[in-house]
Amino acid sequence: MRYARVRVTPTEGTGDHPLGARLAEVEGVERERVHRIELLDDGTGLLLAEASGDRDRYERVLADSEFVHDYAVTGAEGDWYAYVHFEPNERVRETLAAFRDSELMVEMPIEALPDGAREITFVGDEDAFAAAMPTDTDHYEVELLETGERPPRADDLFARLTERQREVLDAAVGLGYYENPRQATHEDVADELGVSPGTAGEHLRKIESRVFAQFARER
Repeated sequence: MRYARVRVTPTEGTGDHPLGARLAEVEGVERERVHRIELLDDGTGLLLAEASGDRDRYERVLADSEFVHDYAVTGAEGDWYAYVHFEPNERVRETLAAFRDSELMVEMPIEALPDGAREITFVGDEDAFAAAMPTDTDHYEVELLETGERPPRADDLFARLTERQREVLDAAVGLGYYENPRQATHEDVADELGVSPGTAGEHLRKIESRVFAQFARER
């Protein structure tokens, strides 16, 4: 298994998501880390972020933003976590879709830097890096900071699955696909997820391949 840590910086003039840009302007607020970010099936985004400083100002921005559907802030004064259900712009939606569908795992947390850049660690098989490693675009510059081999960890078994694969696995387990005798078929999983049976079957094969390959390497 390999890892690569990169710094992703918005190019001049493209900026951040409007909500992020507004938060960056708020005096006394520091965005620290992103512990979870994903694209939901309805096209909206979900964010769990860590921040510090003036919590009241931070919450006022969330409350006033046209991009925020719902939010909750919890933690001690001066250091807290914010759960935000938000509306991505096109660029962020495309980025989150790429993360969701990538063969690489995004290792959390993502570090947020004062200049708007993010430091992200990707983990995966060598073949996946060749196909899925992010590169410079019109909107972002990508700088490779560090790369190398990373020994497997106890939580890698399911962390190696993409967000979408974890959704498929949750649905399959919930429906009894892995019960003995089996209580559900590919078609049942597909109906639950709103995809074709072929797509559901492909996801399940990839999930099983990754999980069983991890077991084999740890023996």
